[in-house]
Amino acid sequence: MARKFKGIYRYIAGEFLFSFFVAFLFFFFIFFVNQILLIAEEILSKNINLFSVLKLLFYSLPAIVSFAFPFGALVGALMAIGRLSSDNEVLAFQACGIPYSRLLLPIAVLGLVFSFGSFVINDIFLPLGQIKFSQLYREILYSNPELELSPYSIKRYQSSTIITGAINENGINDLVIIDKTPEKNRRLILADTASLNKLEEQNGVISLELDSVFIQTFDKQKKNDFNYLSSELMTYNILLRDISFAMSSPGPREMSSRDVKTEIDKKREVLNQKKDANFQKADRAGYNLNTEYIYQLSRPVQQRSLEFLSSHNKDYTAKINKTISDRSLQGYLVEYYKKFSLPFACFVFVMFAFPVGLFTKRSGRSVGFAVGLLVAVSYWGMLFAGQTFGIQNNASAGIAMWMPDIVIAVAATVAAAIRFRR
Repeated sequence: MARKFKGIYRYIAGEFLFSFFVAFLFFFFIFFVNQILLIAEEILSKNINLFSVLKLLFYSLPAIVSFAFPFGALVGALMAIGRLSSDNEVLAFQACGIPYSRLLLPIAVLGLVFSFGSFVINDIFLPLGQIKFSQLYREILYSNPELELSPYSIKRYQSSTIITGAINENGINDLVIIDKTPEKNRRLILADTASLNKLEEQNGVISLELDSVFIQTFDKQKKNDFNYLSSELMTYNILLRDISFAMSSPGPREMSSRDVKTEIDKKREVLNQKKDANFQKADRAGYNLNTEYIYQLSRPVQQRSLEFLSSHNKDYTAKINKTISDRSLQGYLVEYYKKFSLPFACFVFVMFAFPVGLFTKRSGRSVGFAVGLLVAVSYWGMLFAGQTFGIQNNASAGIAMWMPDIVIAVAATVAAAIRFRR
């Protein structure tokens, strides 16, 4: 009996692995072409040498594989089960007394193996690839500073922000620069057009020649005061080390799950300290409000006293209702849970594919491929929506990132209940 099941396991696993390989190559090709188009738009158009471009593509492979793996498992499982079902092989297994659980076992085991492999890629190779990609990009940037200038973009550096409009042969249109003066006053620079000034002696610097310039400086000491001036021409320099500094700090995507967890703990500690400080301020404001209220009870009612009391009340209300949050902490939490939810999707997908694939009556692989694409697009949309919602709305990052897996798992349970009830 054990030998009979071993042969069945090998047969079903082989069918699944073949379909997975085909589906994986399909998604890998889709994501790889997308990456080529992105690099072609940003880098190839700036005449960067081909070897550097190939290295950038190589460092992008872990990010591509991290998505191709779970989607390949989904479509591969649907194609394999659909083919077995449409060719009545599942029915033949049932006629031989082989239960569904025996047919599911090799697929479930491979799903767990794929989940583990996907986790290793996400937790080790993806951060390493992102770090290498950033390092090489900085090297390319030093030799080709114009790479940093792209149309309709916002670039944030160590002490400035540059917003560009359309870019054509005449230069950059509608350029906006927000930075600080040596006195740390906020400064706004507007230019109708700007062009890149390449000079050999300016290594490590992006030099911009601005035309029709308007500058407005805000005094941080006197908030209602500002200075402005206009000029026909202006030269503005950006140090490439500022760009390098902005790119050098690794984000959660460039970290392992352990490093991300450590950073989350640090950010939570800082956030709790801010909350405690705000609570103490609110407590003092409440004490001042009560003290002033008791003091005013012993005095005749005056308009000035009421205004003073109202001011204390507004101060207390503002502090007690103030929301203390850290958006960067939300970003780290989202990426942390994503490092687990996306690999685990491999197992969830194959558990979903088994009962759904059994509904297929004809053209098993074609139907499985079509259904798999539909589910993959839906999962991608839910994952993107969860990531956006988790960061922007300060919602639970865990729920936001695990919700796509939960939805697929619920759909798998419903499909299994309907199919196995027959």
